[in-house]
Amino acid sequence: MCRINPRVDFAFKKLFGTESNKKLLIDLINSIVSEEDQVKELELKNPYNDKNFRNDKLSILDIKAIDQRGQWYNIEMQVIDQEYFDKRALYYWARLYSGQLSAGVNYDNLKKTISINILNFRCLDEEEYHNIYKIINSESGKEFIDHLEIHFIELEKYDEKMSTMLDRWVNFLKKAEGYDKNRLPKELAEVESIKKAVELLEDMSLNYEERESYEARLKWLRDEEAAIKTAEKKGFKKGIEAGRAEGKKEGREEGKKEGIEKIAKEALKNGLDLETIVKITGLSEKEISDLKK
Repeated sequence: MCRINPRVDFAFKKLFGTESNKKLLIDLINSIVSEEDQVKELELKNPYNDKNFRNDKLSILDIKAIDQRGQWYNIEMQVIDQEYFDKRALYYWARLYSGQLSAGVNYDNLKKTISINILNFRCLDEEEYHNIYKIINSESGKEFIDHLEIHFIELEKYDEKMSTMLDRWVNFLKKAEGYDKNRLPKELAEVESIKKAVELLEDMSLNYEERESYEARLKWLRDEEAAIKTAEKKGFKKGIEAGRAEGKKEGREEGKKEGIEKIAKEALKNGLDLETIVKITGLSEKEISDLKK
């Protein structure tokens, strides 16, 4: 059985963001983008390695890559719900797009940039779990330029179907801890890259620093899910649709606050530095200092 949860952000990068596992990343990207943007070759621009993790724990949360046509990709597994994530996602896309220009390089050398945000929480007011945003004319619907493409994949909205390749990858991300290489749903077992991902998770080992960060993030995930379920259950007692909607909203807020505070306390107990805890939780240094007191 898989010992590592791939929804934990740095475990996600360790699985998909290494040279030896690049085929997994290519297959994941191809399940998300259009037929026209299918990737054949990929160069990792910030691959995961143990030395970088020890020196800078905050640098490993996304995967940057460039394909055979020069198109850029930024793939991120976001564990913790953050306010204004929509603006953050746009900023990260813009930084990668503008970063293509160096001294003496003209605008005509800019290439399409695709940002893929895999979220362990609900972010958008949309029914589908996969949503794509581009620049279009609000009247005609005609695309202005195809260089901007931002994907949001909200894991909480996934409804267990496995009709597409993306459905299968999302199923893997949500349920990997309960799978092993010899016991997989047939829809996953017939996909070689997903079988390989399960095997890699089963065999993945963590050093001391990685284990500390992993346990802190994993505890936050568990505490948040439990708190949200409890709070939503209380909200549902209203018995009508309006009350249920309000209960969900209250539940998410209550669960988010409680879960974030718990993970911050656990991180403090495990000796994580203040800067890392700020990144993990989104809390301010003052809020963390108050919890420490």
